[in-house]
Amino acid sequence: MTPTHSHPTSPPPVTSADLLKLTVEQYHRMGETGVLTPDDRVELLEGLLVSKPMKKPPHAVATELTRTALAGVIPAGWYVRGQEPITLDDSEPEPDLALVPGSPRTYVPRHPFPAEVAIVVEVADTSLVRDRDWKKRIYARNGIAVYWIVNLVDRVLEVYADPSGPVLTPDYGTAKFLSLTDRADVAVGGTVAGTVAVADLIP
Repeated sequence: MTPTHSHPTSPPPVTSADLLKLTVEQYHRMGETGVLTPDDRVELLEGLLVSKPMKKPPHAVATELTRTALAGVIPAGWYVRGQEPITLDDSEPEPDLALVPGSPRTYVPRHPFPAEVAIVVEVADTSLVRDRDWKKRIYARNGIAVYWIVNLVDRVLEVYADPSGPVLTPDYGTAKFLSLTDRADVAVGGTVAGTVAVADLIP
């Protein structure tokens, strides 16, 4: 006898409308109540819990190289925050680095807000597409002044500036792709505090 119903061989299609999105406040409560723990490698991107890829050795080295290079040129009253959250509109990403005012103790009661972030940095290998598309859109919509991608795939530094803010298609107005022979400006509050060699960022 031929069955009247067949079993699907693949999951039914899911659209963004089918997904349950979290607010930043709900995400915080999940952490406060232990639903999420520091061992859960996730971050909140546009209301969705997104897993963070494991970091390969070159990624870890590039993060430390970039932190050292930035720390050498930033003005007094700023510091380089490493791999910790920043609180945005519907997201709480954990960028590899963020240049923010104050000291670590400044952020005991809360994470930095977008207006406080002078530069946000993502080191990209397997995450390059996500960093170029999804995260760039999030950072541009929230007005993060400057976004760096330390691109380990192509061995360049991508520098994005002039964020659009919350428009229909958020993006950065200017983009530069700097090679290993170039130097990058480190802009803090619209003023260039110094420059770093791209070769010093990429192992």
